[in-house]
Formats: sequence, C-alpha cells, structure tokens
Amino acid sequence: YVRMNGSVREVLPNATFVVELDGGLLVTAKPSGRMRRGRGIRILAGDAVEVEVSTYDPTMGRIVWRHR
Repeated sequence: YVRMNGSVREVLPNATFVVELDGGLLVTAKPSGRMRRGRGIRILAGDAVEVEVSTYDPTMGRIVWRHR
C-alpha cells in the first residue's frame, strides 16, 4: 500500500467516501477497522485524511488517519 494525503469530497452510504488525493486523483475509500471501532471519530466532507491506496487497484483505498 501507498499512503497519500487528501481531502474528503463526498460522503456516500455504507461508510464510504470519495477522497480527492493531493495529486488530483479521486479514490473511493472506507475507514480502517480501527477507525470504525473508535466511535468518537467522525469523517465529514472537507476533512483532511490520510489514505492507503492499493498498488493493484488505485481507485480504492482505506482511510487510516483523520487530521485535525
């Protein structure tokens, strides 16, 4: 996986988000399991996040960190 920074553009159903990476690429991402267990973490449109993007499928990712 490759970690990249980006911002959430759209909130979709089933805890799915559209994230625009710093390079301009749009990625569909889901929060990591650790973020799902932490009920206090809310991801909203406009939030700066860190995403792990797969090298095999660069259109899907996993949100691993939400910046304050």
